[in-house]
Amino acid sequence: MPTREIRKQLLAKVHRVVIKLGSYVLTTPAGRLDRKVFTDVAQTVVRLRARGIDCILVSSGAIASGIGRLGLKARPRHIEQEQAAAAIGQIRLMGLYDRLFTKYSMPVAQILLTHGDVRDRRRFLSARQTLNSVLTYGAVPIINENDTTVVDEIRFGDNDYLSSLVTNLAQADLLVILTDIDGFYDSDPRVNPEARLIGLLDDINEDIEKCACGPAGKVGRGGMATKLKAAKTAASFGIPTVIANGKKPGTLRAVFDGEPVGTLILPKKNKLTGRKHWIAYTLKPQGALVLDDGARDALEQRLRSLLPSGIVSVEGDFDAGECVSCRDGSGREFARGLTAYSSEAVNKIKGLKTEQISTALGRPVNREVIHRDDLVVFSALK
Repeated sequence: MPTREIRKQLLAKVHRVVIKLGSYVLTTPAGRLDRKVFTDVAQTVVRLRARGIDCILVSSGAIASGIGRLGLKARPRHIEQEQAAAAIGQIRLMGLYDRLFTKYSMPVAQILLTHGDVRDRRRFLSARQTLNSVLTYGAVPIINENDTTVVDEIRFGDNDYLSSLVTNLAQADLLVILTDIDGFYDSDPRVNPEARLIGLLDDINEDIEKCACGPAGKVGRGGMATKLKAAKTAASFGIPTVIANGKKPGTLRAVFDGEPVGTLILPKKNKLTGRKHWIAYTLKPQGALVLDDGARDALEQRLRSLLPSGIVSVEGDFDAGECVSCRDGSGREFARGLTAYSSEAVNKIKGLKTEQISTALGRPVNREVIHRDDLVVFSALK
């Protein structure tokens, strides 16, 4: 099927979209907020809302705006300086959004998140309810990491990753990542003039990921590698992604008109449920379980629960209910899940048969270390 037809079929199903705007897209080389880009985005969002499409913006630009306001030549190296730049830049960023959308009688809502807000399931669901309420009021949610208070332990890392998590949080139908190049190339177009733009990707495999070269810029944290990771994360939730050049006027409108702009990454056919997507991509593993070949096959090929008999060793210090990685003998992570036991308890029962667990721990216990309902096997995502 032609790419244009594929796009039109996917877009016909879109009722809610997450639009990620990178720092380079939103700022000029001098570090000032690029009003032409903001105006273009605002006008397109208004048109999309008239078509019945909810738009959620994941907007970078606070730190970049602060850098420009302070006259700095590069991104601060220390987190305290980043936080100060974000505090100064965030108010300018939201002020511009508010002025532009007010022209169309459309309110905006600022939502600042840290990883701590989404890794707790109750807080995750509360954030979802707030987001839905904002949309019900007809406002445009503008989401950013809370750079003014975030510390490394609760940092998302980049807004590409955050945008992919918001697709689950918002139960969206499409992710659009606007960056400063035309899309995904088979090599770095800034180095190789013969680099070829890839218009359609049906899978992000290791070869594709190797092509995602190039460092992050001086005002942003991400690069093409983080955008592909975000697309891969969204794809596992059944969400397609478009990566396109937000610096070019009309790009966002062209995406929704079905024009062949940027790179379209198709979703997985076997998508994860919202909860399993949260386990696999929102939670950060607090430790790892190394499994023998029999346990690995039981999880990968037969999608069974993890029993203690197949556990060879335990890495890290974690409590019951936390997320852990499942690795094979070579160190490859092939699954991730919520453990029913702490690392101390798993060390006591690893390698034991089910009927030996109660004796080893001195109390009635669950037979599974990770129940299959709390387990995500990555090879099953096709």
